[in-house]
Amino acid sequence: MRDHTRSKIPQSSRTRVPAGAPVESPHALQLERGFKGLRFDAPLEHEFRSVFRAESQPQIRRNLWIALVIVVGFSWMTHLVLDAEVNRLMNQIRIIMFAPILGIGLLLVRLELYHRYYALACQVLAPIFGGGVAVLAVIAALHGVNLISTVVIMTIFIYFMLGMLFTAALVSALLVAASYLLAATIAGVPAATIIVDLVVLASANVIGAMVRYTMERTNRTNYLEEQLLIETASRDGLTAIHNRRYFDDHMDCIWLQAIREQAPLALLLIDIDHFKAYNDRYGHQAGDECLRRVAHSLTRTARRPLDVTARYGGEEFAIVLFDTRRDHVEELARRIQAGIESLGIEHAASPQSGRLTVSIGAACVQPQNGRSHFGFIQLADEALYAAKERGRNCVVVMDREYADLSTGSFRKSAGRSRV
Repeated sequence: MRDHTRSKIPQSSRTRVPAGAPVESPHALQLERGFKGLRFDAPLEHEFRSVFRAESQPQIRRNLWIALVIVVGFSWMTHLVLDAEVNRLMNQIRIIMFAPILGIGLLLVRLELYHRYYALACQVLAPIFGGGVAVLAVIAALHGVNLISTVVIMTIFIYFMLGMLFTAALVSALLVAASYLLAATIAGVPAATIIVDLVVLASANVIGAMVRYTMERTNRTNYLEEQLLIETASRDGLTAIHNRRYFDDHMDCIWLQAIREQAPLALLLIDIDHFKAYNDRYGHQAGDECLRRVAHSLTRTARRPLDVTARYGGEEFAIVLFDTRRDHVEELARRIQAGIESLGIEHAASPQSGRLTVSIGAACVQPQNGRSHFGFIQLADEALYAAKERGRNCVVVMDREYADLSTGSFRKSAGRSRV
């Protein structure tokens, strides 16, 4: 069914997924489907825009200073070719329109508010600024000076210098061209001049739009491929879920985020019971397939954006849950056991039930300054040890024990509670 669906997608609209990349990754699926209209599916679109804004911020900051220099430069030049009364009117427009907009832009790119409000502010203020440039060009035209080049420069800025995505840039640039047409018509600029200027603006828009479209399509493709490379490096080669390195990096970040947001964390360590005996009886190839099936089952239980399922080592797996309470952890542990049982994997060497089972140790903590995530992992490890002590195929959850835990001192006889 999957191959049949993909065969209907035109080859020209999708990019081949790099070899070895996780095919079920959202980035891989998006790359395979393509992105008509230069837009990803909702979660990836938000992710891409966040990265794009962050990477564009230093350039936008420099470009806004360049815009200020250009405004000052053209202001000085108009003083050389136009009389004082006309320049007084043009300076009023610059002060009323250009100065506040440039000030807002220069301030916004230096504040944390940039990530939340810059795109919207730019989409609103860029056409207004461009409309002001168009009005100045019309005023100059009425006094025998052709400044259509300033409107062209504004168009170039919109497409390439303000960090706008294609659709927003196209709409803004067309609004600027429309502003010039409206202002020139109302002011009575000769029709021949308007036609010539509009041809110039249309050419600038066609070239700008084509190049901006190509650049954004390339950027989006490169973004997906880069994310796939990162995902491939962070995946376990056998099970295709996250590997231990990714788990360690994620724990470093999520612990600090939980402290900032005062959110509880949970960690489940899942160990396949008597896996060595399974390998000895059925062989290593069967053991590898068993690990793959267990990993796939676990990935279906933790699907929220900040939840992570990883291979912790050998036959051990780890699931990190953000902003999760104990009752949810207990319910999830029961679902995990039911999911493994539903696989129906035979394990004749197991003294439990003749079927593959898992032991689960879980830790639920409220991260605090002054404590590290190493104690958090140790608490889950102690819970897993307790589950094995109870005869395996059971769940032990620890939370209150965290207050008395000494990181680095593993307690085999730590207090424990069972689900």
